[in-house]
Amino acid sequence: MHRPVLLVIAHGSRDPRHAATVHALVRRVRSLRSGLRVETGFLDFNLPSVERVLESLAAEGVRDVVALPLLLTRAFHAKADIPAVLAQAPSRLRIRQAEVLGPSPLLLAALERRLYEAGLTPADKSSTGVVLASAGSTDPEAIAVIADIAREWRHTGWCAVRPAFASASLPRTEQAVRELRALGCARVAVAPYVLAPGFLPDRIARGAAEADVLADVLGPAPEVARVLLERYDRARTPVLAAVGA
Repeated sequence: MHRPVLLVIAHGSRDPRHAATVHALVRRVRSLRSGLRVETGFLDFNLPSVERVLESLAAEGVRDVVALPLLLTRAFHAKADIPAVLAQAPSRLRIRQAEVLGPSPLLLAALERRLYEAGLTPADKSSTGVVLASAGSTDPEAIAVIADIAREWRHTGWCAVRPAFASASLPRTEQAVRELRALGCARVAVAPYVLAPGFLPDRIARGAAEADVLADVLGPAPEVARVLLERYDRARTPVLAAVGA
């Protein structure tokens, strides 16, 4: 059966760790689904650009593409930037924009994986408060999603879970850490709800200075790769007519 090309659309960053992490995640996706063609394009800062990848695919004779935003929440980039870029794609391409990655139970599993890799154990959950630290957004929908994830995660056994934001919204990571201390949690951990290193994740790390545990970014965690494939599978049938047509 014909399978559309999966085009992973990343934001891009001046920080070289960002692109390296994106490529590591894409390699893991390929390892989980042999025979699936996966390409990567960036909105800014890194190459290849999304526009260049789409032009190259069209020149090869590719017809069907699933464009997957490498984003955790549905905010400005998913609602405006990416649709605008896809609307300029060569007309021969049939493109379907997949949903963003979050929320997903698999992402919660990836967050816990990173916390355990940082030194916690399942036995620590009831005495540990967690800061769910995201990049932040001016989009109320995106902020509400982070708050919902924190509430849901709290019900899995953690002492408490507080959302925090590196930009645009409050509280900041350091404020949430202090709130959890004041609440009486025996230890405080910070779980960055971000996909790759960069400016805002570094700000989260600085805000975690008073925490007991700082987890790594989600990066190429196997659960994240599985979410990408879930979003691809959901979007691929049927592939919509060409965007903008």
